[in-house]
Amino acid sequence: MKLRDMRPVYVIGIGLHRYRPLSDTPYVRLGLTAVRAALADAGIAWRDVQGAYTGVTRLGMAVSRPMLRHLGATGIPMTQVENASASGSSAFRLACMEVAAGVSDVVLAMGVDKPAPVKRAESLAGLPSLAGGHIVPFTKYALLADEYMTRYGASPADIAAVAVKNHRNGARNPFAHRQKERTPEEVLGDRPIAGHLTRLQCCPVGEGAAAVIVASAEAVERLGADRARCVRVTASAQRSEELYGPKSFDAELTRETTAAALADAGVAPSDVDVVELHDAFSIEELQYVEAMGLCGEGEAAGRLRAGEFDVGGRCAVSPSGGLLAMGHPVGPTGVGQVAEVTRQLRGEAGDRQQPGARTGVAHMVGVGAVCIVHVLEGPAVQGGAR
Repeated sequence: MKLRDMRPVYVIGIGLHRYRPLSDTPYVRLGLTAVRAALADAGIAWRDVQGAYTGVTRLGMAVSRPMLRHLGATGIPMTQVENASASGSSAFRLACMEVAAGVSDVVLAMGVDKPAPVKRAESLAGLPSLAGGHIVPFTKYALLADEYMTRYGASPADIAAVAVKNHRNGARNPFAHRQKERTPEEVLGDRPIAGHLTRLQCCPVGEGAAAVIVASAEAVERLGADRARCVRVTASAQRSEELYGPKSFDAELTRETTAAALADAGVAPSDVDVVELHDAFSIEELQYVEAMGLCGEGEAAGRLRAGEFDVGGRCAVSPSGGLLAMGHPVGPTGVGQVAEVTRQLRGEAGDRQQPGARTGVAHMVGVGAVCIVHVLEGPAVQGGAR
């Protein structure tokens, strides 16, 4: 059953703790900062929340209770969610499903993380890797960048332009890990990481937290939430990879999952005003906007040069700064994307506001590999303005 055909689900509160390099701050303080901000934004009390899902990857077992008990021992069910980079997205999806199914009326989806060593489960699967550890994420995406440039005639400057745009957006975001504009020369001339990818074209992995509160229409009415600020979640799609031959599985998985989400929401790619996507490396944005149908194959670099993906362009891509500038603390990342899309659809994003934003998409890919895409619609669409 499509989410849109179930009980309506609304985002009524958002909150973040700034993404930043590792500090001595306990994860509990990071998470509580985000949750308290979300409760205040929604105008509700902790006792009104009936369930909680926490996206986390590197903090160990039983993260939720030692953190959320400081808000009050209300006895609500708490679930920890790990799904690699898509952990926060998965937590949000589960919270939406719980409300849509009528199990609960008000549910918290949050993410919190701090950098720490982590071992991928596939290393314990008992099957030797053919790559032998020689291909790591930045090597893979450097190879994909080379392949893209060869196939479509793009240049290293075209790939770097993604980072230039997203660092510009991050400089306007008080929650971003990186808050400094960068010139093309700075991005291209920064420390090389792999191939043509430089440090500023790779996302920083630090600490942070994000929280989103979702609620049913009945709860919105009962709790007196401001309907003019309630953003509806109209689709949530999740898929895992198939066999794609020589094509990039990240892009093909994105293509399938986004198509499913947009179809469930009843919107076309041309209806989308704002996108937060998984740009852990600059090449990913070019691949994914094409896979999402925002432009044709091989057209992304040219559309980016023309300003179509800027704030104020045809579709604002990663107005938060994306993973490249907003940062990628992993557990919170997907929830933070939903918070940014919500802010945009409310018209509350300040000088990074996409004018007239009505429909937004949040997209994450996680190793494993999984992809999750959410579609959200602002009050103007709910009122029939589109």
